[in-house]
Amino acid sequence: QVQLVESGGGLVQAGGSLRLSCAASGRTFSRYTMGWFRQAPGKEREFVAAISWRGGGTYYADSVKGRFTISRDNVKNTLYLQMSSLKPEDTAVYYCAAPGAPYSSSWTEAGNYWGQGTQVTVSS
Repeated sequence: QVQLVESGGGLVQAGGSLRLSCAASGRTFSRYTMGWFRQAPGKEREFVAAISWRGGGTYYADSVKGRFTISRDNVKNTLYLQMSSLKPEDTAVYYCAAPGAPYSSSWTEAGNYWGQGTQVTVSS
């Protein structure tokens, strides 16, 4: 069982930066690939970024590549998302997520562990 709690969201002007954090419970955090997803009003939840369980591999949606950086601290059981050059279209609720099993990279809406989400609003 993995419990996830996001923080760091807020209101920022276009071009600004924010860093999201996700604190994970349990002693198995280091065995999980971790990811960030987001859901804008009226849209489906979409993939933003993922990082392998050791942190050696990172993956990004094309829409955030070059602007967002995902990282993790396996000692602190914490996942991060550094967001820069923010755009109004980045406005969404951002969710931290883990696949349903350790070492898995299979993401499914029903099978993932999800945090409660943190709101990011980018004003123009």
